[in-house]
Amino acid sequence: MKNCFFKVFLLSISFVFSNQINAQSKSKFKIVLDAGHGGKDYGTVYHGNIEKKIALSTTLKVGDLLDKDTEIEIVYSRKTDVFVELKDRANNANKADADLFVSIHCNGVKSFGPYGTETFVMGLTRSTTNLDVAKNENSVILLEKDYKEKYNGFDPNKPETLIGLKILQEEYLNQSIDLAAKVQENFTNTLNRKDRGVKQAPLWVLDASYMPSVLIEIGFISNVDEGNFLNSDEGQDKVAKAIADAILAYKKEYFNPSSTPNVNIEVKNDEVKPINENKPVVKTVSTKGIVFKVQISASGTKLDTSASNFKGLNDVSIEQSGKLYKYFYGNENSYDQAKLRLADAKEKGYNSAFLVAYKDGLKISISEAIK
Repeated sequence: MKNCFFKVFLLSISFVFSNQINAQSKSKFKIVLDAGHGGKDYGTVYHGNIEKKIALSTTLKVGDLLDKDTEIEIVYSRKTDVFVELKDRANNANKADADLFVSIHCNGVKSFGPYGTETFVMGLTRSTTNLDVAKNENSVILLEKDYKEKYNGFDPNKPETLIGLKILQEEYLNQSIDLAAKVQENFTNTLNRKDRGVKQAPLWVLDASYMPSVLIEIGFISNVDEGNFLNSDEGQDKVAKAIADAILAYKKEYFNPSSTPNVNIEVKNDEVKPINENKPVVKTVSTKGIVFKVQISASGTKLDTSASNFKGLNDVSIEQSGKLYKYFYGNENSYDQAKLRLADAKEKGYNSAFLVAYKDGLKISISEAIK
C-alpha cells in the first residue's frame, strides 16, 4: 500500500468547521468514490501492474453498478489519470455534503508472498504494521508543493506525528466499521478471497472527511497471481460488484430519504458541539425511547464479556457484524448518563470509545437521538 488517502488531523490543529449531518429530506444517497493515486503518483508498482490504473478502473466499475440505483448520486475524486492533492479529496467530499466516502487502493510489499484484502477505518493503533501502512498512505503529502504549510507541519515519516492524530467525529466510526465489515464479508464469501480483516490506522483522508469513510485495499499487486487477477477485466468486475453490493447493503440499513432535519456542528479546539442559530447549545439532554451505549472496541475475536476481559468494566455487551464483534459498555436511556459511562470507559484506557444510539432496536445517529 502506498500513498493512500484517509481521515487524520493533528491534535494541535484548532479550527472552526460547520457541516450538515443528515440533510433534511434528502432524496439522494450521495457517495464519494475515491480512486487512489493518479498522475505523478503511481502508487505501488509490481510485475508491470500499476496501482493508480487498477484503482481507477475498479472505482469506475463500482460507480457503473451503483448508477443503476436511482436514489444514489456519485461524486468521483477523479475519473481520469490526474493527480489530486490529499486535502482536496477530503475537502471536495465535505463540500458535496456526501453520506459516504469510499477510497479504493491496492496493496504492495517487498515480499511477494502476502495476499488478500483488508479494509481500513480511521483510528489510532498500537500495531507496527498498521502504523507502517499509515506512513506509506499518508506520504503522498510529500509530492505536494508547500505541504508543510498546507498540512500544518504534519510529517508522515515521523511516528510521533502519527500518534498525534485523533478522531474528531467518533460518531462516524461505528458506520465506517459496519461498511468495512460488509466489504470484507463480500470479498470472503462471494469471491473466496483471503480476509485480512477490518483494521484501524491514522490516515489523513479518512479523518478529514466528515462522513463515514473506509479505505479498501483490494489485494496485493506485489503477489503475481493476485496482481494479475486485479489487473484483469474479470477480476475488477468481481471486486467492483463485491464493493457495490456492500455499499447497497449499507444504504439499505442507514439511508432514509424522509429523515432528519439539518444539524450544524462546530469543531473548535478539538471539541465538537451542535450549532443552532436560534437557540443556545443544550448542555444536557434527556431522551425517551432511545438507548445509548458506549462502543469500546471492535475485534475479529469473540470474547467473554466478563469484567476481567474489559479492564474491570461491568455491563459489557456484544454485537456481531459479519465477522466482526463489537463490544459495548452500558445501556442508558439518558444521554447525560451515557456521557458518564463514556468518561468511565476512557478513564479505563479506552481512549477511542464513542457513543452510539438505538431507537426501537435500530441504530440512529447521536445527532438524531438528542435533537
